[in-house]
Amino acid sequence: MPSQILPISHRGLPPVIETAASSILIKTEIDNDDPTASLIVSSKFEDDDDKTVSLSPLLSRASSYTTINPINNYYQQPRRRTASDSSLSSLSGGGSRRQSISRSVGHAAADTFLVTRLSFKLLRYLGVGYRWILRFLALGCYAVLLMPGFIQVGYNYFFSSQIRRGIDYGDQPRNRLDLYLPKTNEGDGPKPVIAFITGGAWIIGYKAWGSLLGQQLSERDIIVACIDYRNFPQGTIGDMVQDASQGISFVCNNISEYGGDPNRIYLMGQSAGAHIAACALLEQAIKESGEGESTAWSVSQIKAYFGLSGGYNLLDLIDYFNSRGLYRSLFLSIMEGEQSLRKYSPEVMVQDPDIKNAVSLLPPIVLFHGTADYSIPADASKNFAETLQAVGVRGESILYEGKTHTDLFLQDPMRGGSDEMFEDLVSIIHADDSESLAKDAVAPRRRRLVPEFMIKLARSVSPF
Repeated sequence: MPSQILPISHRGLPPVIETAASSILIKTEIDNDDPTASLIVSSKFEDDDDKTVSLSPLLSRASSYTTINPINNYYQQPRRRTASDSSLSSLSGGGSRRQSISRSVGHAAADTFLVTRLSFKLLRYLGVGYRWILRFLALGCYAVLLMPGFIQVGYNYFFSSQIRRGIDYGDQPRNRLDLYLPKTNEGDGPKPVIAFITGGAWIIGYKAWGSLLGQQLSERDIIVACIDYRNFPQGTIGDMVQDASQGISFVCNNISEYGGDPNRIYLMGQSAGAHIAACALLEQAIKESGEGESTAWSVSQIKAYFGLSGGYNLLDLIDYFNSRGLYRSLFLSIMEGEQSLRKYSPEVMVQDPDIKNAVSLLPPIVLFHGTADYSIPADASKNFAETLQAVGVRGESILYEGKTHTDLFLQDPMRGGSDEMFEDLVSIIHADDSESLAKDAVAPRRRRLVPEFMIKLARSVSPF
């Protein structure tokens, strides 16, 4: 049965049914190809050999910005709501492709070593109780059941000439991004772009998690830049927001070299990545509204923000996360203490009258969420959209009946065929492009990656 999309104006939304608790698993993804990598952790994680370095900006302030019109056409249309720095021409080099694959494998090996070391640190902090053992086992079962899809996506990730892996955007560990490029024909114009921040509970985020979305969107002539960032305990929320902002800056200032349209750049995040991206966007708006602030990119360069299954009010969510396994003490370490929860809660910050000018700079914001999401309740998106509307920002939440935290991002895309959230996203991006809309109408159905019975089993054991 197709899922139901519920508009935010509907006051009779069905409550999120709280059944089996899902929780957010914790491990780490760290990069060690920079010997000056900084490990920023609470005192319980500190080692004598941890080193820190200062961050110097990669890009200078952009000389000018292009004013971007809001996506008015999309909002005016009635919608059915039912229940490293090389250009495109270098893609053909076989030798460079082999070098790129070798470099990616080397990065993965270094990541694996550091993940193991820092995972032991986290386990010492958390304690190895039965709850964590069960959740790690559930994660293993979940991954095994979806493995046919992961293998296909992974093969394309390493061997497709349309994917540029590991482009450096900064000088900190994990300051790299992947680009998913559409196939181009002679005479094609620049393509719309999504700067995407992956999720992972602020602990296990990694740019490759966005590979499935990136590959599928590139088939619709949309460039996707999956931005990696430091996770805890290598960094805290301030470092994550800083990395995301620097990655966005790289996209805004360099995407034209890869065939992207600098006038059609969208920002998107999933789960924790949606929170990080929203914080980066609001922080940038605050900088721009201040006096004499130097900025490397502009909020006006972002045509719209998309949040997928995100949380935007940490003050409301901290106890909920604690009940689901992301313990309060650990969460506060990630968020730099209880005093910082307000600063990193976009829903709370936009209501501050002192930053009214900054809030007025924000682009249209569209929030996607499943009503059966138990990792981050759907009310997180609904409430944020209502708050945005109250302060004069164009905000909308689109709720998908019966969809869980991973349905919208993994299970539904792996089913193939029609995917309601995906089609909604593409229709917004192509709203002002009649030629692209015509292509979308006749686009072939996406192929299935995993048998249905395995997807259903994976959904039933998912720890998220």
